[in-house]
Parts: sequence; structure tokens; C-alpha cells
Amino acid sequence: MKTALADAAPTGPFSADTPRPKRRAGRAAAPSTLPDLTAVISLDSHEPISKQIFRALRQAIFVGLMPPGTPLSEKEIAEKFEVSRQPVREAFIKLAEVGVLQILPQRGTFVKKISPRKVREGRFIREAIESAVVRKAADSITDAQLQLLGENLREQRLAARLNDMPAFLALDESFHRSIAQAIDCAAAWDTIQDIKAQMDRVRYLSLPDVSPLELVIRQHAKILAALRAHDPGAAEDAMRVHLREILESLGPIAARNLNWFEADEPERVPLAV
Repeated sequence: MKTALADAAPTGPFSADTPRPKRRAGRAAAPSTLPDLTAVISLDSHEPISKQIFRALRQAIFVGLMPPGTPLSEKEIAEKFEVSRQPVREAFIKLAEVGVLQILPQRGTFVKKISPRKVREGRFIREAIESAVVRKAADSITDAQLQLLGENLREQRLAARLNDMPAFLALDESFHRSIAQAIDCAAAWDTIQDIKAQMDRVRYLSLPDVSPLELVIRQHAKILAALRAHDPGAAEDAMRVHLREILESLGPIAARNLNWFEADEPERVPLAV
């Protein structure tokens, strides 16, 4: 597993070209065991700092740089980013809402273990949304949008040959986001982002041993082929098969990473049928 943000590919959220925040003179950096996330924060950006911090911390948790049990301090992170504690607090609340942080009053804030049940619930909701999205996209997608998806798929194959996990995951994310953008419905992708947090953590742990990259690429290729054929039914079927892959990998991944997972709590009504 990658252990440094420098390993992230230029296409990913931790690009080496991302502008660093302007530093104020006269302040020494606080010592920390946390990964250096400051490269992805830009104080000059029009995007709220709290949202940038949320995204940076979320990605670091997803790729295993901050494993379950890692303590997080508002004060420490605010000093690291050279911002007030308010945007950090807002980012913590959002991370707790998506299920990756646990905020314990008087005790601290910690990275949560992965909940297998939450993974299955998130997948169920995501499948419902993305199946509808890809059906609509099959009717409305343009040649230019199909070309971008084709280029993305070629880059996925290159990342797989190089065994570049951060680049592959960033391209996977972009592939699904581009399909949502093809129907001009930003709310669909925003909703998917919020409910797939636990899935993303398992996805990183599952690659490449349990869910081989070649299998993921073949599934993406079937989705793209259906979109090119403007076949809504085939596109939906391919998307459902793709998103159900995590149900096959969840058990083996949890067994191999016991310290990362909570005890399972099976749902009363199976969500995969």
C-alpha cells in the first residue's frame, strides 16, 4: 500500500502541480505524525477552505494514510494548514456525517473502522442512483463525452500496467463522475460522493489482489460499449454488475484486515437482490 502523498499521480487529488497555500512568515511548523496534506490546499481558491480540508482528509483516510484509530486534532490541523479552527471543525463534522470520523466529546476525534453494513448500504443506494444515471446517459451522451470516457479507459489501462494505484483510483472516480456529468445533474454525483465513503475505503484495500485491475477495466469497458451503442438496458446491466463486485471482495478484505473493520451487523433484508 502507498504510504506517501508523493506517490499520487498527477491525475489524482494529490497532484504535484496543485498550488500550495501561501505561508505566513514567523511561524514554525508544528511537529506531527500526520501526512503532509498542505499541497492540496489553496488559500487563493474560491472554494471554501473547509471543503478543501474535508476532501484532503477524506482522501488520506481512503488511501490508508490515516488508518482506523488515528487521532485528529482541530488545533494541530489548523496549525498545519495555517487556518483558523472553524473550517477544520466544519470538515470534521462533514467527515463524521459520511461515517469515517468518530467525534467523542471530552475524548477526541478518531478515524473510524469500516462498517461492513454501511458498505453494503452505501453500495445499494449508489447502485440505485448510478443505474438511473447511466440509463439516462445512454440516451443523451455526446460523441465528445464518449471520447473523454474512451481516453479515460486508455489511461486506466496504462495505470494498471504501471501498477499505479492512486492514479487508477483517481481515473476510476473520474470515469463515474463523467457519466453523471453527461446528464448535467450535479446533485446526482454529489449524493453519490456522500454515500460511497465506506465503499471507497474498501475499494483501495481490495486492489489489486482481490479485485484485479483488469477485471475493473473490463467492467468499465462494458459500460462504455453500452453507452456508445446508446443502449440504456445494457448500460444499466453493466453498471449493476460493476457496482456489485464489492460484495464479492468485502468478505475476503475484512478477513485480511481485521483491525480495519467493525464487527459485521447483517441487515434483516438482503440488499443485493
